[in-house]
Amino acid sequence: MTNFALKPARKERLADTVYGQILAEITSGRFASGDKLPSEAELSFSFAVSRPVVREALLRLTTDGLIQSRRGVGTFVSTQPSTRLTELANTTEISSFLRSFEPRIVLEVEAARLAAQRRTRADLDRGRQAIEALRDAIAAGKLGQEQDIEFHDAVARAAGNDYFCDLLNDLRQPVTETMNIGLELARERSAGRRLRIIEEHTRILDAIAAEDSDAAGSYMKYHLMQARAAVLDARHLENSQALDNAQG
Repeated sequence: MTNFALKPARKERLADTVYGQILAEITSGRFASGDKLPSEAELSFSFAVSRPVVREALLRLTTDGLIQSRRGVGTFVSTQPSTRLTELANTTEISSFLRSFEPRIVLEVEAARLAAQRRTRADLDRGRQAIEALRDAIAAGKLGQEQDIEFHDAVARAAGNDYFCDLLNDLRQPVTETMNIGLELARERSAGRRLRIIEEHTRILDAIAAEDSDAAGSYMKYHLMQARAAVLDARHLENSQALDNAQG
């Protein structure tokens, strides 16, 4: 079996590095969708790390929907990201960025639910302004990440608890980087995906305006899951492009 030479890392955890290296192999096509990965023992030997480290990396790859374990058979690639993904960010950074979705989903879904109960007219105005600003940015050919962030900040503020804003601000760096990657991939592969971001924001704000907590939380969770899928799955963008063409 071919050995994997781990690239020099700064302060990344070993599991992050292993995750990143396997992700790079999947993204490059060395392991294509449906291919079987080497066993845990083989990966441990090739990476020169302990099996628990490999196990953690594989678990995260499974959680992210990139691989799937079949009991008694092995582990297989289930999703292949765009080849551009590893050009936009270092693989170990991608691992860190993707992990930020877990606390973000917990935080922003609850913020949206509370916003539906506590929002003011000023909060709704800020949300609408952020949506229109994103629409204008996309129409002007810009990436629109600043306007995207403004919307999420507006929802957190509408929750009426400063801790939501503070916690979201603590996640600012990985959130911004992940948005940049997702928006860049969408700009290259599917203009419709970027327009659907506006639609998703609008649904969230409409639910908040209607004081429908359940809908606001559900729409926010759907929006964030779609954002993660756009980063990880090239087929997600290709399907979006096919839908754009069919509707065109």
